[in-house]
Amino acid sequence: MASALRIRIDRSAPATLTEQIRAGVLAAIDSGALAPGARLPSWLALAAQLGVARGTVKAAYERLADEQVIVSSRPGGTRVADHPASRAGVAPQSEADTPPALYQHLFGGAAMFQMGVPGSDGFPASLLARLRAHAARAETAAPALYPDPRGEIEFRREIAAHLALARGIECRPSQVFITAGFAGALGLALRVLSVEGREAWMENPGFFQSRKALELARLVPVPVPVDDEGVDVPRGIELAPAAALALVTPGQQAPLGATLSLARRVELLAWAVRTGAWILEDDYLGELQLERRAAPALASLDREGRVIHMGSFSKTISPALRLGFIVAPAGLVSAFTQAALYFGSAPGPAIQHAIADFMREGHYMRHLRRMKRIYSAKSHALQAALEANGYRAHIGGLGAVMYLPDHVPDIDVAREARVHGLAPVPLSPWFSPGTTHRSGLLLGVATVDEARLATACSQLHRLIEDVALKARPRSSR
Repeated sequence: MASALRIRIDRSAPATLTEQIRAGVLAAIDSGALAPGARLPSWLALAAQLGVARGTVKAAYERLADEQVIVSSRPGGTRVADHPASRAGVAPQSEADTPPALYQHLFGGAAMFQMGVPGSDGFPASLLARLRAHAARAETAAPALYPDPRGEIEFRREIAAHLALARGIECRPSQVFITAGFAGALGLALRVLSVEGREAWMENPGFFQSRKALELARLVPVPVPVDDEGVDVPRGIELAPAAALALVTPGQQAPLGATLSLARRVELLAWAVRTGAWILEDDYLGELQLERRAAPALASLDREGRVIHMGSFSKTISPALRLGFIVAPAGLVSAFTQAALYFGSAPGPAIQHAIADFMREGHYMRHLRRMKRIYSAKSHALQAALEANGYRAHIGGLGAVMYLPDHVPDIDVAREARVHGLAPVPLSPWFSPGTTHRSGLLLGVATVDEARLATACSQLHRLIEDVALKARPRSSR
């Protein structure tokens, strides 16, 4: 834990060296860098690091022990106390330690209706654990070398083979780049394209995280409406004909669930070829589409190298793996290779090898077929339960889209639901700021517990009624 102790020794300061060391340890504890139970460096090691006498560090540790902030034992070394004594003047927890409100549903722990995570029922946990353990042992036994920044070749081969069968994409392993989830894929693609300052089509409603990523990359998101055929390509051409790129979810639009029609796919590709624009295909569900055979990926129709295909294993296996990938057009392979070499952040080789084995041995396809059956049954049960409570709802991807009356603030409903152990996501933040939005909730299908579904939907209905009553104008009460 020496790296968590950023103690600066100032020999000209009025405070003694002992007091400076004591204050440095306290600051690390107060900031959370040293958590309860964290081990501190020995006073011999810290003295050598700071260039002070060993007795100086020992004296600082003794004072901290007297204050019940740290504890020492011969077998366990010196550690932060499990419950450090509180002191006046300690700064409150930094706001930066708390996830922004829009993202708290990702970090709050498993809950009914949680979006963005796969279900645990039917998951081959013991099999995957065995594959991961085997891969970890093999990595430890191998010589210590830098891994390929593009990703492990065995894993890229399996992804290329899978995409050919399941998504209709013909590509070489050299076109596949492993990333840290979808966010890593999007970040790498935007870095390669280098289109700062230009316009970018963004589906409206669309994934707010992607919209924010475009803004951080210094692009200007242009909200393009979505209907039953997916993103409205003619409207996009009307709004931003010279846009540098379009970020789309053709397989199943996020969050509404429409599949981009063939006519619009052709029109979108023609626009990209005509203007030199790029299409970023967010294939977030891949072949895990519940109501029909999965539509081929948009990249399968691309003959001019304008589509950058992005996918991940977050919805199909686990977001904790942080495994995403890019399929780069042949003309961009060299640029992506350089970007991966200097900026890439592919996860460690062991997890890549484990998932490669999972795919090569046929477990992945069997897992997808099993989960598709489970999720389909859950989605039908959820839609029926919502409609039984009087709500219009339809299944979009792995979520149920549930509309609320416009006067009911969906953000307030989601906040109240979280307190009661439910985790729906508000729909309104998915709409671009300044555009007309709908009030509604997105309810995750994968985390539905059918045994508790009727009770959970009734509870959600009561919460909506309570929030609606509070939000109603006084004159109408």
